[in-house]
Amino acid sequence: MPTKRYTGYQSFAYLEAGTDYPEFTPAADVDRLPAHDLGLSSGERVRAERLLTENIAVSLHDHPVRLPRDTRAELLAWNREARLAYGYEGLSRSGLDAVFDNLGWGACESRNGWKWDDVITDLGMRFCDFAHQDYVIRAESVADIRRAHAEGRLAVIAGLEGAALIENEIDRLDVLYGLGVRQIGIAYSEANALGGGLRETRDGGLTALGRRAVRRMNQLGMAIDVSHAGDRTALDVIEASEVPVLITHAGARGLWDTPRMKPDEVIRACAESGGMIGIEAAPYTTVSPGHRRHGIESVMDHFRYCAELVGIEHVGFGPDTFFGDHLDLHDVMSRRWGVADTIRSGPEFETVDAVAGLENPGENFRNITGWLVKHGFGDAEIAAVIGGNALRVLDEIW
Repeated sequence: MPTKRYTGYQSFAYLEAGTDYPEFTPAADVDRLPAHDLGLSSGERVRAERLLTENIAVSLHDHPVRLPRDTRAELLAWNREARLAYGYEGLSRSGLDAVFDNLGWGACESRNGWKWDDVITDLGMRFCDFAHQDYVIRAESVADIRRAHAEGRLAVIAGLEGAALIENEIDRLDVLYGLGVRQIGIAYSEANALGGGLRETRDGGLTALGRRAVRRMNQLGMAIDVSHAGDRTALDVIEASEVPVLITHAGARGLWDTPRMKPDEVIRACAESGGMIGIEAAPYTTVSPGHRRHGIESVMDHFRYCAELVGIEHVGFGPDTFFGDHLDLHDVMSRRWGVADTIRSGPEFETVDAVAGLENPGENFRNITGWLVKHGFGDAEIAAVIGGNALRVLDEIW
């Protein structure tokens, strides 16, 4: 199977482990689990590989870092070091041309009580790592994505899952833009000064400060994500924005009734704004009545539902995965931040050891493309959902 060129450094290999920073053992970014078998014929495999090679593939939401091998014991300590190991080799096998890297930790939780400092540190450390390898392009435009595709490299776009870190300082959006951030979520599940999160029992909608923030992000050319926003806040953001809005990683509540999924009303409003939804694959999110064992089949049930609801031109993928044991990660997050209450408060599902077929950023888009081929989608449709739709929307936003 052909792969993109990769001859770069492993993350922070230029530092001396044990002297300059504590030594952790990262999870493997290749061959951690056996490859998922889609049951493709030889002709289908050739077609899928051609489509993934010829077209631009964009993940709207992922965390392409290597978790510590012992996630439960080491995750929080490793995060505090801000030296997360990047999955360069795994990404080089992914077929991806661009990925929105949602740095995550500083935007969602704080190391020391100062979220702003956390995020700035995360950005600087991540970009320093990029500067010491030759595969990833630090991307800030659609032109950068197209260049990465032409050169056989990977465009990484910095994003943040929540905006709590700006507090009431609108100018901090300008600072983040200047530092390379091109996408930000309004709220990460809990309410902040801009609006309500999906975990709130009462969603008060977009605040006056939130409306100012939406206007500033429009002026800057920063994509707005409502994946973790409450329903009322999401609708308010879509109405207030002068450009399309993104749901970078979610699924359909009409198919699986949990707060983490989006109702038809929000998905339709997003599409009518010119925006799109990226289908999520983090453990136990996009389960479906037809496939209660979470895997690629249940994820693609959400894809089909959304495509039928708003048209295939408004659907893509934001798998929201890591290299390493994502289930262990969710266990840590559930104990620390109560993440599971927005996922596991719905219908009954079967437990899994991994989300089969969509377990990490290295396999996601290769398996998505293969699944679409196997299920009879045309070349133009496949090109659109793996990246063409995202490029169209980003062209308008940026």
